Amino acid sequence: MMRRLAGLVAGLAAVTFIAGCAGIVPAARGPGVSPAPDAALTSAVATGIRRGPAVGALGLSPVDAGTALASFQESCPKLLGRTDASGLTRQDDWRSACEASAAWPAGRATHFFEQFFETARVGDGAAFATGYFEPEIRGSRTRLPGYDTPVYAMPADLVRGWPEDVTAENRTGRAPLGRYDESGKFVPYYDRAEIENGALAGRGLEIGWAQDPVEFFFLQIQGSGRLIAPDGTVTRIGYAGQNGREYIGIGGIMRERGLLGDGPGQYPGTMQGIMQYIRENPAEGRELMQLNKSWIFFRVLEGDGPLGALEVPVRRESSVAADPRFVPLGAPVWLELDREEANGMWIAQDTGGAIKGANRFDTFWGAGEDARAIAGGMTARGQALVLLPKGTVKRHTGQ
Repeated sequence: MMRRLAGLVAGLAAVTFIAGCAGIVPAARGPGVSPAPDAALTSAVATGIRRGPAVGALGLSPVDAGTALASFQESCPKLLGRTDASGLTRQDDWRSACEASAAWPAGRATHFFEQFFETARVGDGAAFATGYFEPEIRGSRTRLPGYDTPVYAMPADLVRGWPEDVTAENRTGRAPLGRYDESGKFVPYYDRAEIENGALAGRGLEIGWAQDPVEFFFLQIQGSGRLIAPDGTVTRIGYAGQNGREYIGIGGIMRERGLLGDGPGQYPGTMQGIMQYIRENPAEGRELMQLNKSWIFFRVLEGDGPLGALEVPVRRESSVAADPRFVPLGAPVWLELDREEANGMWIAQDTGGAIKGANRFDTFWGAGEDARAIAGGMTARGQALVLLPKGTVKRHTGQ
């Protein structure tokens, strides 16, 4: 969650912030909400796939193909070494395309996708897409005057365990996150309010200090970002873990309280509108933020981009977060949406807490003010195709 936790806000109808991506934290934003996925459909294969149009009929531009090829090349080592949870592909299915991509000239990228791939429509292909970005906030590796909000690394006492009231026969799935208290009892980990009030202070976990707690709150939702020091030094930080406490979307609460909307005295149902309310109402804003008990821990990142769930850098207008049960991570995705800037070829390289179900995507827009503006207002609907190695579709459909 770059989520890994995960975009930003889901809707004017029900604005919500989501964290949980494996890297940068894709989530959801914009005037609409993603339809709830059918819980019985746990993979692309279970959902059903149909053959789509030929890649050559998509209208893939050379520029779009070139950026997608570069991201696909970076994904190949992971594609060849992981199990596809969607059930659509096997590791060896990708071998020919990956081997060819290593030396394929960027100027002929459209031919690469035409030669090695075919398209598949998962379910009805009806797509819903939002946007996320890499925030830049004022911050420093060392504490400076006015830089008082700690950026914490993962604490050693955050572990998985079973509470005493969960018997062995009732233990299903992964054990929850928490900590062992002084008496040896497994309890929930400190929540946002407790951490902000100093629960982790003095333990040497600080890897940086942010100037603005509101900006840092939203960077946590994104799950990755850049700290810009007064001397211009840039430190990239990425998702390291989460405290295991429940995520509460403050946008949804503000909507319920009548704070967001188009009426008199209401604030716009966007990230910018939510931030405006918090700044103009600091006491109420802090109470709102603390309703979200989730806290994100970070690590310092090296390299030229934030890392997604594949542990490769996510790239502006090239990387997209998807649900790995329905799209093989590393696979190309074709989006044809009602937001022109989000149309075209993307590579599925990330996941997100709100990115669940077939044809649910979160598009990555990089860093900077334009990225913030585009991602903050991105809500798009249309159709999606997953590009799979040739021969894969027939294995599932018989055609």
